[in-house]
Amino acid sequence: MKQTTDLGRDKVWLLVLKLAVPSMIAQFVTVLYSIIDRMFIGNIPKIGDLALAGVGICGPIVTLLTSFGTLIGLGGSILMSMRLGAGRKKQAQSILAHSFAMLVVFSAVLTLLFLLTKKYLLLWFGASAATFVYADTYLTIYTAGTFFALMAIGLNYFITCQGFPGVGMTTVLIGAVTNIILDPVFIFGLHMDVAGAAIATVIAQFASCAFAFCFLIGKKVPIKITRLRKPAWSPMIVKRILVLGVSPFLILATDSVIIIVLNAMLQKYGGPGEGDVLITCATIVQSYMMLITGPMLGISSGTQAILSYNYGAKAVDRVKKAEKYILLLCLCFTTVMFILSRIVPVYFIRIFTDEPSLVSLSTWGIHVFTLLIIPLSFQYVFVDGFTALGLSRTALFLSMFRKGDYMLFTIFLPIFFRGQKRVLRAALLQTESPLLWRLLPFSSFSADIWRSVCSSDTLEKAFVDILLKYFKY
Repeated sequence: MKQTTDLGRDKVWLLVLKLAVPSMIAQFVTVLYSIIDRMFIGNIPKIGDLALAGVGICGPIVTLLTSFGTLIGLGGSILMSMRLGAGRKKQAQSILAHSFAMLVVFSAVLTLLFLLTKKYLLLWFGASAATFVYADTYLTIYTAGTFFALMAIGLNYFITCQGFPGVGMTTVLIGAVTNIILDPVFIFGLHMDVAGAAIATVIAQFASCAFAFCFLIGKKVPIKITRLRKPAWSPMIVKRILVLGVSPFLILATDSVIIIVLNAMLQKYGGPGEGDVLITCATIVQSYMMLITGPMLGISSGTQAILSYNYGAKAVDRVKKAEKYILLLCLCFTTVMFILSRIVPVYFIRIFTDEPSLVSLSTWGIHVFTLLIIPLSFQYVFVDGFTALGLSRTALFLSMFRKGDYMLFTIFLPIFFRGQKRVLRAALLQTESPLLWRLLPFSSFSADIWRSVCSSDTLEKAFVDILLKYFKY
């Protein structure tokens, strides 16, 4: 297979599209894993609503598990891209070997750890007596397949960073198609209900993992997976991979904490009669938001290889241009999704449930949840852009400030509200409302970003000003 992109020579705007579009599609398809599961689960006769709530409770645990794949895959691929840009292929080879070994170790340890603690995690995450059995069934089976999930996610980063975005997209498509085919077979055909959905997902992840692994050991990829021999093991490489990957890992991992708090507050203030209903609605709303944040993440993270490679090659101008096009593309996408969010939510919700009260409350929740998705583009692009350039601390700060803000408001706002819709509103209103005035003005670095964006004639100049001041080329 011919390498489809040259990260150091292709026109920047075309390069951004070449990497962003397949990555957007891949992330969108990845979202289908959970949406398809939830769609079929929500339509199981008699138990659909409770089963959907149970699987929704598993959501943050699944996110937490898969974030470890991002920790190693993204951290390793960024470092590998820098070395490839600098022409150091042997070092790039060693980084891939280290990353693969780390994925194997992490998969084994996490599988054992989460299987031993799953009961306590589910109760902590908001499972009730009615939903626990469904959550426990789904999580037990999913966790048993952790190895395939982490491998599929982690290895795919190393395919994309070597200039094969189409192959990276194919990896995800294989899993999604497998999941789509098997879900109705196992859930309805074999009458396995929630267990069938989990088994279908694990098999799909195995298919994605197998394809990615075979490609990375084949003849068509420049840097292949090789066996890491003991004398070649380098603690410094491991440390560097973890340092570069820790920011996106914590950003994803804290999403789990956010959902934990959300479900706990809904269960607490909704009470025995309404708690499960509110969690069901929140699960549907979160599923819709994944259709926005998933592709947006595809734009910002899928193009990181451009920034990392050209940074390693000292091509400053290409880094600046790439970031401008990435931001513009993200803003265009969120603008379109904001408009659609005012039109299509009810049709989306009806694939999960036809219960009128759930449809009404979920529609309202989506409208609130998407109020400020357009400014969310700035955060995604800045956070992933700084991560790609090795500024993980800055990226982490920008993300953690917003999420910490949300956590506090989610805990305290529901105290002042009563009633089903008001409790849901208090919990949801802060989740994806990253007003720039809330996010940025509380550090000298962030204040400079704010002033640059507001005073510059172009977005390009704004980002250039930031780079020149805070990053030494």
